[in-house]
Amino acid sequence: MSDRLEQNKQNVMAFYDMAFNQGKPQQAVELYVGEDYIQHNPGVPTGKQGFIDYFNQMAKDYPDSRVEFRRAIAEGDLVVVHTFQDFPGHSQWASMDMFRVDADGKIVEHWDVLQQIPDEMVHDNSMF
Repeated sequence: MSDRLEQNKQNVMAFYDMAFNQGKPQQAVELYVGEDYIQHNPGVPTGKQGFIDYFNQMAKDYPDSRVEFRRAIAEGDLVVVHTFQDFPGHSQWASMDMFRVDADGKIVEHWDVLQQIPDEMVHDNSMF
């Protein structure tokens, strides 16, 4: 894998960790987001400030929530992370987040798919 693709993966994971696990979305945006930020999650406003406001509220509502990276894949200007999200006392989720980065490796666009982890499944496979 090229150094650029590896750096893109590291930037995305650092961004996600800082915003979600550390509860510092503004700092994450300042360090890792490009000029514009396009959001495709229908529950999160588009733009940098929309992201910051949403994740500041998440940190207040779920102060013990955590994300764990299970996989990260980079190709071209896209990075996909497969994560386990834990909201202690509430729910657990599997997610796939896809980020587009600019020529400088800064995040400029985001898509995601989330699925709540059920208590029981019809097979013995995990979601990871």
